[in-house]
Amino acid sequence: MANVTTAQLFEEPFDADEYIERLAWRTPGGGSKGGAVAFDPKKLLEEFVNHIEELKQLDERIQRKVEKLEQQCHREAKEFAHKVQDLQRSNQIKEAADIIQKLHLIAQELPFDRFSDVKAKIASKYHDLERQLIQEFTAAQRRGEIGRMREVAAVLLHFKGYAHCVDVYIKQCQEGAYMRNDVFEDIAILCQRVNKQVGEVFCSPETVMAKLIQSIFENKIQAHVKERLDETRNSDVEQYLKNLYDLYTRTTALAAKLSDFNLGSDKHTFLSKLIKNIFSCYLESYIDMERQYLQNRSGMILQRYYDSKNHQKRPVGTGSIQELKERIRQRTNLPLGPSIDTHGETFLSQEVVVNLLQETRHAFERCNKLSDPADLPKNAFSIFLLLVEYLCVDHIDYALEIGLSAIPSADAKNANLYFLDVVQQANTIFHLFDKQFNDHLMPLISSSPKLTECLHKKKEVIEQMEVKLDTGIDRTLNCMIGQMKHILATEQKKTDFKPEDENNVMIQYTTACSKVCAYVSKQVERVRRSMDGKNVDTVLTELGVRFHRLIHEHLQQFSYSSMGGMLAICDVAEYRRSAKDFRVPLVLQLFDTLHALCNLLVVAPDNLKQVCSGEQLTNLDRNLLHAFVQLRVDYRSARLGRHFS
Repeated sequence: MANVTTAQLFEEPFDADEYIERLAWRTPGGGSKGGAVAFDPKKLLEEFVNHIEELKQLDERIQRKVEKLEQQCHREAKEFAHKVQDLQRSNQIKEAADIIQKLHLIAQELPFDRFSDVKAKIASKYHDLERQLIQEFTAAQRRGEIGRMREVAAVLLHFKGYAHCVDVYIKQCQEGAYMRNDVFEDIAILCQRVNKQVGEVFCSPETVMAKLIQSIFENKIQAHVKERLDETRNSDVEQYLKNLYDLYTRTTALAAKLSDFNLGSDKHTFLSKLIKNIFSCYLESYIDMERQYLQNRSGMILQRYYDSKNHQKRPVGTGSIQELKERIRQRTNLPLGPSIDTHGETFLSQEVVVNLLQETRHAFERCNKLSDPADLPKNAFSIFLLLVEYLCVDHIDYALEIGLSAIPSADAKNANLYFLDVVQQANTIFHLFDKQFNDHLMPLISSSPKLTECLHKKKEVIEQMEVKLDTGIDRTLNCMIGQMKHILATEQKKTDFKPEDENNVMIQYTTACSKVCAYVSKQVERVRRSMDGKNVDTVLTELGVRFHRLIHEHLQQFSYSSMGGMLAICDVAEYRRSAKDFRVPLVLQLFDTLHALCNLLVVAPDNLKQVCSGEQLTNLDRNLLHAFVQLRVDYRSARLGRHFS
């Protein structure tokens, strides 16, 4: 309270006598005019002493506060003076720059012989000031003072050294920027950061940004690409091609990101040129290296496979005596030398095919990315030709040739008809080959004249292989029929259809028929496993027709008693049941007709005309009907021929 009271006593206007009088008046017994309390000089003295002590303490506190405020004022005055000094100096730089710039322009017009000293001094001052400005800009950039950088850059804009200022900025931007293992990610982050800054510093940010990107491409990326590619170019072609594809892909992806920035009016051409300058020396030889690698790799894949089979590839004759022999053999089934035994080996490997297709797929992907657009269809076609050479010719066609050579003659017994396995695997490979053609080659050539050439080549190759497949299937079917013929020749007895005891025949169908039907059932199932789509019906139709012809001709070799004719009908009924497995209407119809013909072997003579006029036989040639009737043992005795007169 004393402090408050004292403070109140010092209120303005201040008068010392008045202050003491008021202090005495407030002290009990201190008033000079008497009152309720008598005047007490001791109390008044005590109050004065205490009050003087309080005033001393108050004075000390005020003095400390004054000193503190003086220090603060001095510090602020000093800072203000520095700011004023900086501003003054800044303005003097700007003013000096303006003056020296004008002097420099004027000096250009002065004759050298009379004003050489003056021109030299102006030039010296010009370069000194220019150097100071660049140093100031560099220091401001390191301190991160964007405003100061902007000011100095604006001054330097009219100096020749402005370009050097930009170069310094670009150099310092990249200091410490490449810290990760991924240089492309570093560059993307750097450019994103700088792109935000250049607009605040330079009056033409697009020019500075373009110059930064050019510097990055011509230095950092080019050095990185050279290091990665040169170390594998002559030692590991596969890795070289992978690296080239990866580096080019990542560089173009980076360029696509950078194209979002303002780099001038023709930024896409600018970026494309930077990429071309880096990769042109590698891309010029790319397709030759790609083809050479693919040749070597494909050859190695095939050789490794044949080595694993301990197989020495046989030369496949073209235009030679060997080819002529093979053609004659295919057309006539004449045994022109022994057929080879492959022990059931198809010499087709799905693993080999997958590896070849995978290598080619990678080649197509690289070709699409690394080829000049004008050369892309041509390059893709050259890769396709290698696929045809190694997959279709050296592997599939070779296996077909071996398979054809291994097909036994039609009269061979217990022949291994493994060519259907070749067909099955070849069909699977065709599907994979066709899928790659559509998925990976077509997009590269679909809009070019090479499309027609590719389609023609594909058709030519497939047709050549289909001819061999058809030939092999045809000869395999002949072998099947030959096997059936062998079963019939060894199992069918003449007494089967002319039993000695007509009354004691217990069997439903003959042993020969049973064995043939069992054999046919296996072959039908085998065809279904080996073929696909319409090929199943086509092959089964051909097999069924030949099967019917065999049985038809076979039945005409015998004479039939009444009970023998019934057995023949039972056999044909069993053959007809096998024919149902073909699921081919024509084959079933043929056996239906054959079954009806066999009825001519047992029908009563007087009913022959009626049977021949039936629905199933009425359209058949009369000579065919007569030929069946002649097989009856009672043909001459019963004078059945008159029914056909």
